[in-house]
Amino acid sequence: MASMATATAHLETHANKRLRAVLLVDGSRQALAERAADLRSIIEKRLDVAGAIDDLSMPLPSVDADLAIVFGGDGSILRAARQMGFHQIPVLGVNLGRLGFLADIQPDDLNEILPQVVAGEFRVVDHLMFECSVHRGGEEQSRTLGLNEATVLAGPPFSMIEVQLYVDANLATTYSCDGLIVSTPVGSTAHSLAAGGPIMQKSLQAFVVSPICPHTLTNRPVVDGADHVYELIVPRPNEGTSLLVDGKLICQVTAEDRIRIERSGASFQLVEVRGRGYYRTLREKLGWGGRLKLNE
Repeated sequence: MASMATATAHLETHANKRLRAVLLVDGSRQALAERAADLRSIIEKRLDVAGAIDDLSMPLPSVDADLAIVFGGDGSILRAARQMGFHQIPVLGVNLGRLGFLADIQPDDLNEILPQVVAGEFRVVDHLMFECSVHRGGEEQSRTLGLNEATVLAGPPFSMIEVQLYVDANLATTYSCDGLIVSTPVGSTAHSLAAGGPIMQKSLQAFVVSPICPHTLTNRPVVDGADHVYELIVPRPNEGTSLLVDGKLICQVTAEDRIRIERSGASFQLVEVRGRGYYRTLREKLGWGGRLKLNE
């Protein structure tokens, strides 16, 4: 994890002025936008609002802000990370959705949390991001910045596919499966977890490769360093075999495609306040390590 020095140095720069925040919310969801508008007055008591963005599909306009406050669920956080692109600023996620694993702050807690942020009682934790590029015939067809995972899904007619995994241009293995997920630690508690992948501490610099419904008992998720380049090839894709990044459809996969996943120069920065660490989130949001309730 990043040290407290990260947060301290960040605040010393702004010691003589109030922190500036840009507010991000999906304005197409009316109830969400209205709730965010109601919370703005609480934020303005502690921080200066440098801007308010209600369209998460467009690149983030240039704004002088120390942090971004994102209203919504984890989906809103993913869209905001993609929106900021290679100009990431620290994010404080306010949960107006359901699970809220990344958007961990409840609206009722803002009056408690914001004074801690103003006082510098937080740290900014860097999280691995990746770039997923599709190469066909020696030419790059697309390049997408991601935070959670890149996923190849078998698709219609829903027969199994073979996915070849290359690590640094060397063939590692071939999976017979319904799909393959290459996930960051942030994404390890999302689709990868549902596919049987491990929970990874969010600040780790590593990827986990998780097959979806593999047709062998010997295939298990593999964790390896983020400095490697991972490539996926599907020699005989189905008609509907697809590539998705953070749940967004990128393209239909062909036999000529080489899908490359590698560390990005951008890092997602999440504000973590005192008493709200990673293991508390695991315990409260995912019910991790819960005790069995026995009849007395």
